[in-house]
Amino acid sequence: MNPSRAYARTQNETASKERLMVLLFEAALKHIRAGATALEAGQRAQGVDSILKASDIVVELSATLDPSRSPELGQTLKDLYVFVTQRLLKAATTASATPAREAERVFAPIADGFAVAVSSLATQAAR
Repeated sequence: MNPSRAYARTQNETASKERLMVLLFEAALKHIRAGATALEAGQRAQGVDSILKASDIVVELSATLDPSRSPELGQTLKDLYVFVTQRLLKAATTASATPAREAERVFAPIADGFAVAVSSLATQAAR
């Protein structure tokens, strides 16, 4: 196995739940961007494949929500995930980058915010 892949695999297998969530957000965002870029370049199959991967990840993220902890935040995130998923599916079915870019504009701040929150928690825990 390639040493860098082995390292990445070990990192993923030993990461905290919070870090795994950050990795999921990053992967979804990466696939959204790659899919939109491919669709813009006329590479339909590659674009749709990436968009569908992103959609699968967003659906999984939605499934992790626990509304009992914060009902209002949980509902807001659920609504955002539904919007993002709908835009991604529209991008995949129409082979249009525009809905994917709309999904990216909504999803990127959520992903960034979650990464910052997890980093902040890790910093506080280290103190």
